[in-house]
Amino acid sequence: MDAAELRATQAPIKDRYKTDPKAAMITLKARGSIENEGIACKVETGRALAVAGLHPATGGSGLELCSGDMLLEALVACAGVTLKSVATAIEVPLKSGIVTAEGDLDFRGTLGVDKEAPVGFAEIRLRFDIDTPAPQDKLDLLLKLTERYCVVYQTIRNGPKVSVTMQRV
Repeated sequence: MDAAELRATQAPIKDRYKTDPKAAMITLKARGSIENEGIACKVETGRALAVAGLHPATGGSGLELCSGDMLLEALVACAGVTLKSVATAIEVPLKSGIVTAEGDLDFRGTLGVDKEAPVGFAEIRLRFDIDTPAPQDKLDLLLKLTERYCVVYQTIRNGPKVSVTMQRV
């Protein structure tokens, strides 16, 4: 897909959202089942079933997916797709590229070993290693726009309002 095809594909969608802002508000959903044995959750990904479990640093076997890894994988996926989309739109040729996300966790917090230790990622680093002949000013713009339009990155960076409820079924 080139820049013209991308613009042509997105133009009617953008027009609709301009005239009907409510049409742009979409609720994405994720769902999982905790009905299986062991300390795990079966997550419906839309394409397959992923089983998430404890990380080996918290007593897991390592056979199930770690939800922290899944969060980083979602960031990599979103950032990679956004980078490719933006590169296409601003006509930055990409020969190849690798998107990497790393996050630091202190498992003392997760396990309740140290009440002062944080629960969750203390730092996340996202890196793009790309092969392109584009000049540096285009790469600066590519990075700026990728950061701006990457949904998962912006969600992590800005911390949306989150609520939790529980009900008996």
